[in-house]
Amino acid sequence: MLKIKTRAKALVFIFNLKFMLSIGIVGLPNVGKSTLFNALTEKSVLAENYPFCTIDPAVGVVSVPDHRLDQLSEFSHSVRTIHTAIEFVDIAGLVKGAHDGEGLGNKFLANIREVDAIVELVRLFEDGEIIHVAGKINPLDDIEIINLELIMADFQTVAKRLANLEKDVKRQDKKALAEKNVLLKVEKILDNGQLASSANLDNEEKEIVKSLHLLTMKPILYVFNKKMGGKNLDEMDDSRWEEVKGFLNKSNSRWIKIDAQIEQELKGLPEDERVDYKQTLGGSCDDIDYLIRKSYEFLDLITYFTTGEDESRAWTVKKDSTAPQAGMAIHTDFKDKFIKADVINWQELLLAGSKGKAKEKGLIRTEGKNYLVQDGDVIEFKI
Repeated sequence: MLKIKTRAKALVFIFNLKFMLSIGIVGLPNVGKSTLFNALTEKSVLAENYPFCTIDPAVGVVSVPDHRLDQLSEFSHSVRTIHTAIEFVDIAGLVKGAHDGEGLGNKFLANIREVDAIVELVRLFEDGEIIHVAGKINPLDDIEIINLELIMADFQTVAKRLANLEKDVKRQDKKALAEKNVLLKVEKILDNGQLASSANLDNEEKEIVKSLHLLTMKPILYVFNKKMGGKNLDEMDDSRWEEVKGFLNKSNSRWIKIDAQIEQELKGLPEDERVDYKQTLGGSCDDIDYLIRKSYEFLDLITYFTTGEDESRAWTVKKDSTAPQAGMAIHTDFKDKFIKADVINWQELLLAGSKGKAKEKGLIRTEGKNYLVQDGDVIEFKI
């Protein structure tokens, strides 16, 4: 379906990495970060039973599963099917005092600063044979330790920036004064032990803070690591699980449960065998594909598709992108040279049976520059 009409020479289509998401897997030592990373990427990294075995962040690019794209590819008899992707970064374990450099903390915090979002992995099972850095299992304590280190690191960043602004503030520079007012708001929130993301900032204020790359402004997905057949707190009517649930509800946090070890083992099996094995185990956890999709969704992104005999492809764009902006994911020329776009929902195209029949039924709409692309749109750009 992708037939780009252009007055210039044929364009070379380059995958735009602008929306290649980078998500850091963060947690205390020995909670299963490297095991989860292995399950996500099928890439072998160290996962030994001692703190700080992961010194440098391992990086893996993971395709985002999307049944819609698979169906479109089958519909178009496409030679190639290209999913959108996420970059996962396995960041070494944080400990108390990381913001002051404890446990290689400065290096780890710098690695977190570079990612778009955080998966905070928290251990939910008891096992005397697997060391816990605190000597006990308490999910809420683990979350509070990690979040406090991120908060303290951000507090230092904001305080340093405020000090650097003083010279311009004294000479009544308007831009500096505006930035100071915003930073004082954020500093107060951080000083109260809260994440910077909880500060009540408008869009303009958020844009001012954006340049600081604050750790606690990043979206956080809490992932609770269970162990099949183990002593999992959520299955033991344990008060520690009730406490952490109270925190999650109060903070309106996003969270899922997963068994990282089982997921790592399942990755080595064919798809049909994985499903059968999981049903046999009878686990009550979400799976890796769900985690990947969730990581993609909580950054306010949507997917649109192009499809044809050569390839069917998923493209990642921010929600509320106009058609020309969305076209930039394919090629930067699309924004300036955009004329119009033919659009149809993926399900409507499949139900119509062919592009020709969809046209006959009037299901394919011609949209202009102001059209806001919707999740699941199949688009043919014309430039």
